[in-house]
Amino acid sequence: MRKILVRTILGLVVAVAGLAVWIAIDLSRSFKTDIRSFDPDEVARLDTAMWRSYYEREHLRLFRELGELLDHQYRFPFWRRQLVAFHAARAAFVFKDGKSRNEYLKALPDLESFYKDICDFSTLEFDSKRAAELEVEWWIVHRERKKYQQGDLSRALAETVAVIYGLPAERFKEHADLRAEAMTIRDTRAEAGGVTEHDWQQIDNLLHRSWRSLYSVVHAK
Repeated sequence: MRKILVRTILGLVVAVAGLAVWIAIDLSRSFKTDIRSFDPDEVARLDTAMWRSYYEREHLRLFRELGELLDHQYRFPFWRRQLVAFHAARAAFVFKDGKSRNEYLKALPDLESFYKDICDFSTLEFDSKRAAELEVEWWIVHRERKKYQQGDLSRALAETVAVIYGLPAERFKEHADLRAEAMTIRDTRAEAGGVTEHDWQQIDNLLHRSWRSLYSVVHAK
């Protein structure tokens, strides 16, 4: 009995040590990825899924979907994408629970970590701090949309991806307009009593068109 216990303990020690080595190697591994190379339809599918998880306050589900996005869109190693997804998910729910600009800005440190990791492993250099700032700004414009003019949300969305991909914001107008339209449907239907499956299908269709548009822009000759 004692021998079995010793073997069990030794087995657990070896397993934990192996896991620790895997995590350490994964987190320290140097790699580069082309953030322009992604499947726009898969990204759109995950975008819709993440919207639903966010509004339904499904923290763990959103975390898993973010990890899947980082795998499909940026090809991050397993443990690295868990860490990056954690920062993104925490930023989302810190913002969601906010009630004022000062509280919304508490999401910024996690967004900065999120974009810094993407920038560090991207073959396309960009200002990760500025990208994080613009990201939280369009979140605020969306949250406080009644304070803003028509078109402000679309412009804020376009400015964010423009910084990431290093192209003029006007090139992303279609991408941004379609995303803003999808958000408007979600918000309007939620305020009217609830978002139906038909509404989500409309949103999903718009997001597919939006991400296809962005893909076309970043791959234009």
